[in-house]
Amino acid sequence: MDGSFTVRPRYPGWTTWRRRSDTQQSAGPEQSAGPEQSASLEHDPVGHASSGGLRRLVRYFLILGATGFGGPIATVGYMQRDLVESRGWIDRDEFLNGVALGQTMPGPLAAQVTMWVGFLQRRALGALATSVAFIAPSFLFVLGVAVLYAHFSGLAVVQAVFYGVAPGVMAIIAIAAYKLAKLTNRRDWRLWAISAVLAVVTAVTGAEIAVLFIAAGVLMILIDAPPARLASLQSRRRRRAVPQPTLTTARAEPFPANSVPHRPRRVVLGGMVGGVGALAGTGVLLALLVLTGAGTLVALALFFLKTGAFTFGSGLAIVPFLREGVVTTHHWLDPRQFLDAVAMGLITPGPVVITATFIGYLTAGLPGALVATVAIFIPIYLGVVLPGPWFVRHKDNPRVKAFVKGATAAAAGALTGATVVLTRQVVIDWRTLLIAIVTLGVLLRFKVKEPYVVLACAAAGLLLH
Repeated sequence: MDGSFTVRPRYPGWTTWRRRSDTQQSAGPEQSAGPEQSASLEHDPVGHASSGGLRRLVRYFLILGATGFGGPIATVGYMQRDLVESRGWIDRDEFLNGVALGQTMPGPLAAQVTMWVGFLQRRALGALATSVAFIAPSFLFVLGVAVLYAHFSGLAVVQAVFYGVAPGVMAIIAIAAYKLAKLTNRRDWRLWAISAVLAVVTAVTGAEIAVLFIAAGVLMILIDAPPARLASLQSRRRRRAVPQPTLTTARAEPFPANSVPHRPRRVVLGGMVGGVGALAGTGVLLALLVLTGAGTLVALALFFLKTGAFTFGSGLAIVPFLREGVVTTHHWLDPRQFLDAVAMGLITPGPVVITATFIGYLTAGLPGALVATVAIFIPIYLGVVLPGPWFVRHKDNPRVKAFVKGATAAAAGALTGATVVLTRQVVIDWRTLLIAIVTLGVLLRFKVKEPYVVLACAAAGLLLH
């Protein structure tokens, strides 16, 4: 989540729609559309006259999902280059609103921006189409590797490969935890304190407590943007002399009262219909699994639904929640198998959370892979189609920003603690310690992509095991 993408337009994302409506009204029925109007129509956020169109976007994201190596920042950079700068299919401000949404809501950044671009075109249906196209290639790749892993994991050569991969993955996770904490906390000692507390709790107990993420967000709200009543207790006279910021005034503060645009009703309804449909589909899926007696599949679905809702910060922030449920609670995988699954998520071009496919297959075969993958992306999808339009309008709200800071600092701390726990389990001799230290030094000194690091560690495992 590179700060270079964090651009705050002066107006919320729906100004493009307003400009298009105002231009059409001023043009009159007899005036033809000029170049400016055509450009405005091309970037219509509800997608009725986009020069790209949903089909072209689906083809684009299918190719990007198969070739987009380099991590979420690189993938989002490809999108900005291709969709905004080269082809002009998406308005720049609209695209950056999607990046800001991805940096705030739980979930992997690249997948969220992909869904947002589809949402701009065809609302909930567009978000679903682009996300499926983007995720499908990595899903098929990880599924194929999982099948081979399940059949040949007992071979000495396969064990040697993953003998080297596991400590290398731990070094990658350690670097990710450091970068996430540095990017989020910066010089704010309060955020560093939250990260430290979560790191210690996770390292000592070996458990990741989801409620602590919420508590950290609420704590930052109380500190940075307390409710008006709480602020008034500190100084009633100050509240009378200078009006205290409330939720309404905080939302309206960056914009003049007469310039805040209203969201198109069809966009709001489209997001609501898509969200309700996704929730209904989830309920039907769980009901069918229960009726068919598929207890393991129900457990997989419920676990990955919860996990997808708490992936704050980055794709690898999912590791603490996955380890807690997959290894400690449900005992679906052992620690080494779990790290092998994380490695599969790192070497594929898609989001790291595609690790769910690998875990699901090893747990319950092809049905498990499908259920786990769908379940982990449902909360991410809902986070785009339901609060997405609201967030675009209120992303500068101090309480929203305070909660995100606290939750992300907690995620960085939990990821650090999980690194300590997993390292104790996979660094078992001097060879694995050597691989972990060398990998850590290489990542700190050079900018090497994760897939190359994993492949190099696999080669080291073959040589040293």
